[in-house]
Amino acid sequence: MMADRVLDTGARPQQGLMKRFQWNMSRALIITRREVIDMFRDWRILAPIILLTLIFPTIANWGAGRMVSWVEQYGAEIVAERLIPFLLMVVGFFPISFSLIIALESFVGEKERRSLEPLLSTPLTNIQLYIGKVLSSTVPPLMGSLLGITVYLVGVYFNVNWRPPVVLLIQILLLTIVQAVVMVAGAVVVSSQVTSVRAANLLASFIIIPMAFLIQAEAMIMFWAQYDVLWLILLGLAVIGVALVRMGVRNFNREELLGREIDELNLYSGIQKLWQLVLARRTGSHRRDAWRWYRDEVLVVLWRVRWAFLLIVVALIAAYFIGDHYASVFAIPSDIFILDDWYERFSSILVETGLHGASGILLVIGQNLRVLAVASILATFSLGILAVLILMIPVALVAYLVAQMIAAGMDPMILWSAIMPHSIFEITAAALAGAVALRLGACVLSPPPGGTLSEGWMLALADAIRVWVTLILPMLVLAAFVEILITPNVVLLLVGTG
Repeated sequence: MMADRVLDTGARPQQGLMKRFQWNMSRALIITRREVIDMFRDWRILAPIILLTLIFPTIANWGAGRMVSWVEQYGAEIVAERLIPFLLMVVGFFPISFSLIIALESFVGEKERRSLEPLLSTPLTNIQLYIGKVLSSTVPPLMGSLLGITVYLVGVYFNVNWRPPVVLLIQILLLTIVQAVVMVAGAVVVSSQVTSVRAANLLASFIIIPMAFLIQAEAMIMFWAQYDVLWLILLGLAVIGVALVRMGVRNFNREELLGREIDELNLYSGIQKLWQLVLARRTGSHRRDAWRWYRDEVLVVLWRVRWAFLLIVVALIAAYFIGDHYASVFAIPSDIFILDDWYERFSSILVETGLHGASGILLVIGQNLRVLAVASILATFSLGILAVLILMIPVALVAYLVAQMIAAGMDPMILWSAIMPHSIFEITAAALAGAVALRLGACVLSPPPGGTLSEGWMLALADAIRVWVTLILPMLVLAAFVEILITPNVVLLLVGTG
C-alpha cells in the first residue's frame, strides 16, 4: 500500500474527477499494453482466437447457406430466418469465451510463473492494476469477436442476401460486450482468490455453467424471434457486471496476492470446520440452552436473509400474475376440463396416483425436497438467480391452470381449497429455502470483512444448513401431512355439498 500513499501525496494530479480518471487510465493502459504484447507472442492463445475469428464464421456462413437451400425445398423458410440470427450470436460469443481463460491467467498464472511479484511492486495503485488486467483480458477477444461478426455478416450477405435489422445488430453487439465484461470480471475475482491455475480452472465452473444456461435461453429467444426480451437480458447482465466489477475493485489487494500461499484441499478438515460452524457451540461461561441456541443461531439468520426473503416473495407474486396473464394469451379449450362427477373423479385420482397414506406423504416430501435442493445447488453457480427462477415456475403454472379452470366454469372455492391448506406451509418453506439459497449464491459478491471468499461461503452454507434442519424440513413435513390428510377431505367435503 506504500505505492498508493506515494501516488496520493503528489504523484497523482488532484484536479477533479476527470483528471483522476484520465490519470488512472493512462497508468492502467501500461499494464494493458504489456499483457496484450505478451498475449500475441503466445501462439497457443493467438491460434484459437484466429481460428474462431476467421474460420468458424466462414463455416457458419456456409452452413447457413446450405440450410436456406435445404429448407426452401420444403417451404420452411422460417427455420432459416431464425437460424441465421442465432448463428450471428454464436459467432460473436465463441471468441469472447477465450477472455475467461486469459483472465484466469491474469493473476494466478503469473504467480505460478513468478512474474507477478515484480508487477505488484510497481508504483501503481490497486485500482490501476485491476483496470489494466481487466482491459487486457477483454479487449483482444472482443476485437476478435467483432471481426468474426463482420466476416459472418459479409459472407451471409453475399451468400443468401441477408442483412440483420439494425436493432438486432445493436443487441448482438451489446450482448457480446456485456458478456465479455461479466466473464472477465468474474474470472478476475476467481483468479485473485486462488493460488494455482488448477484451482482457478475448477472455480471457473461458477462462471461457465451460468453462461451456458444463458446461451441456451438466448437460443430459445432467437428461434422464437422474441428479440425484445434480449433487452431484459442485457439489463440483467449489466447489473451483474457492475456487481462483479465492484467486488473485484473492493477485494483486490496486492499484499494478499503476494502473501497467500498455495491452497491445500483437505476434505476432512473442511467438513469438520463446516460441522463446527453449523453447531455454533460456545465454550466456558457462554454455554447456551436449546432455546438460546435456536434464538442466536437460527432466528438471527432469518434477520440476515430478510431482504433475500422479501425478494423471493416479490418474485413469487410476480410469477402468479405472469401465469394469470398468459392464461388469457394462450387459452386452453374449455371442453378439455370435465366438470361432471367431481367427487368420484377426484377420489379415483388420489388412489391411482398414490397420493394417500404414508406413501403419499413420503412422495410429497421427496418431490418438494428434490425441487428445493436443485434450486439451492443451482443458486451456487448462478449468484442465486436460478433459485429464484425455479421457484417462480410452479407458481406461474398454478396461476395459469387455475385461471383456465375458472374460465371453464369450475368453482373457484373448490380450486382454492385444493391448493391453499398445504400451500401456506409449502410456500413459506420454499421462500425460506430460496432466501438462504440466494444468499449462498450471492455471498461471493461480498466476502466478510477481513475474510476470504471461501470463508464467507462456508458461513453462508452453515447458516443455510441450520435453517434447513430446524425450519424448512419441519414445514415441508407438515405441508405433506396437510396435503395428504387434510386437503383432500376439505375438497371432497366441498364437492359433496356443492
